[in-house]
Amino acid sequence: MIRSIGKRIELLRVIAHPIRMRILHELLRSHQCVNDIVDFLEISQSNVSQHLALLRQAGAVDFLSDGRTKWYYVIDPIIPDIIEVLRRDYYEDLPAPSLPQRKKHEKSTAALRG
Repeated sequence: MIRSIGKRIELLRVIAHPIRMRILHELLRSHQCVNDIVDFLEISQSNVSQHLALLRQAGAVDFLSDGRTKWYYVIDPIIPDIIEVLRRDYYEDLPAPSLPQRKKHEKSTAALRG
């Protein structure tokens, strides 16, 4: 699945919500129906359905129907990577870059301007 940068940014915008992140995390563990998601999130069925609709529109999840039950699952292969990165603990900032040494000529020219 190849996405334009605009589509990738839109996906990040959609999944950047605590409830949707929790839904995605659970769906990576196994497929879930709406009632399962309602139970573990402890929010209303309509709220869960709205979040799933946004995730589906963004192409992050899809569902299979089994009678009247819809089983949701993750379809976008980047989702596991994103969640893995967000769950990591980082203990140190990246080091500051070292600046290139200015040549003597640049130093003297800068001094003349200064």
